[in-house]
Amino acid sequence: MSELQDLVALIRADTPLIVIETPDEARVVELFRQTLMQAWRALYRWSITEGLRRIDLDREDPSEVAPDASTTLAAIQAAEQRGVYLLLDFAAYLGYASTQRQLRDIVQRRHSLPHVIVLVGAKVELPADLEAHAVRFAPRLPDANALLKLVREEATAYSREHGGKRVEADDAVVARIVRNLQGLNANDARRIARHLIFDDGVLSEADLPQLAKLKFELLNRSGHLHFEYDTARFADVAGARRVKRWIEQRRAVFAEGKALPGLDLPKGLLLLGVQGCGKSMLAKAVAGGFGVPLLRLDFGALYNKYHGETEKNLRDALASAEQLAPCVLWIDEIEKGLASSGDGGDGGVSRRVLGYFLTWLAERKAPVFLVATANQVHELPPELLRKGRFDEIFFVDLPSADARAEIFATHLRRRRLVPDGFDLRALADAAEGFSGAEIEQAIVAALYAAHAAGAPLSEFQLRAELKQARPLSVLMREQVDALREWARERTVPAD
Repeated sequence: MSELQDLVALIRADTPLIVIETPDEARVVELFRQTLMQAWRALYRWSITEGLRRIDLDREDPSEVAPDASTTLAAIQAAEQRGVYLLLDFAAYLGYASTQRQLRDIVQRRHSLPHVIVLVGAKVELPADLEAHAVRFAPRLPDANALLKLVREEATAYSREHGGKRVEADDAVVARIVRNLQGLNANDARRIARHLIFDDGVLSEADLPQLAKLKFELLNRSGHLHFEYDTARFADVAGARRVKRWIEQRRAVFAEGKALPGLDLPKGLLLLGVQGCGKSMLAKAVAGGFGVPLLRLDFGALYNKYHGETEKNLRDALASAEQLAPCVLWIDEIEKGLASSGDGGDGGVSRRVLGYFLTWLAERKAPVFLVATANQVHELPPELLRKGRFDEIFFVDLPSADARAEIFATHLRRRRLVPDGFDLRALADAAEGFSGAEIEQAIVAALYAAHAAGAPLSEFQLRAELKQARPLSVLMREQVDALREWARERTVPAD
């Protein structure tokens, strides 16, 4: 059934109390006006500023009832004709026992005709005895066709306001903009579309990051998600050839919605590996490879000392991520937030959080691609590693000689140095056992030594820093070797 048909059915059934949570009051009023074509009732709108007005006539009748809540309910109870009453922001007045009693009398038909009372507000919380009588109705969000119409309307408005100048737009980009606007109500989608169009009269690839930022700022109500502005390109990541190929094969399906029959939407990756080997950079590059925004969820920040708050924080954060889809959701060092804890020392919070997270992994429909990174695989709950939770588990090992040479070249270029002035192959051989992060720190240390000596960076200084440094693969050889041995038969090499 359509949204309108659902609402008509509720009115025809004389549903005593309907609750609609939305900031878009105008759309709700218009929706009820449309129901009059199929289920005629006298239609009224109330607000504390305007009082009670009849709005189903050609003109709105001025209110003859005092605008306070008690007088309004008394007028509804005394009405001699069945009606639909849209009460805007009325829930705030239900804190009074007398107002609750009046409304309960109306919905229970005590000395009242079978009216339909509709409470409309951004958030409507009811006392328990009223909630039992209420039906909550959620207006549907605009679909792709409605959003495309909305974007075209804003383009027409721009042309009208700029002397007939047409908006420059590529059809493929407009299709991606429409897809990224999904999950927003009409008002919010129109505001973002207007911002993008009126900025320069052009809709191009360059608008997509701005759209993602605006959408995030609008929808991140949980406060536990972080928008990562600095997504990396795969070209910035040394090695990881298998991961790059894996993402490229799925880009059109995930980012552009071009799925063939029988293809499931990509779910996510788990990146295991040695610390400092580029898992975080790779997670950022996945978002760059898909061409979608990157959100980071800090699991540690979800935990709260009050009962039930931790689970609520997780639900809110994941709901926000779904509204921001298509996107990549990055959980760094996931073992710190979901480590096994069978002793129940936290009152079962960890188990409940894990249970909800696993359910979300299995049942989510929105295009939210999860990238989780972990260093200590033995601390991860076995339920998370079961096949099907993630599409693939990649192991990010210490970089190979070719990858180390590429890492040297990348970090030298970032510091405005010319890689061709160094023997990269010799440096790569000298850095055997070093992670990417350790190679970067060796370059930083050598630069400080060169600065102190008042001379440009030399290959000799780089070699000296590498020689005196002790990488993690040496300091924690047993743990690193054990991790690599565990991953050998259980994961797919990233490179």
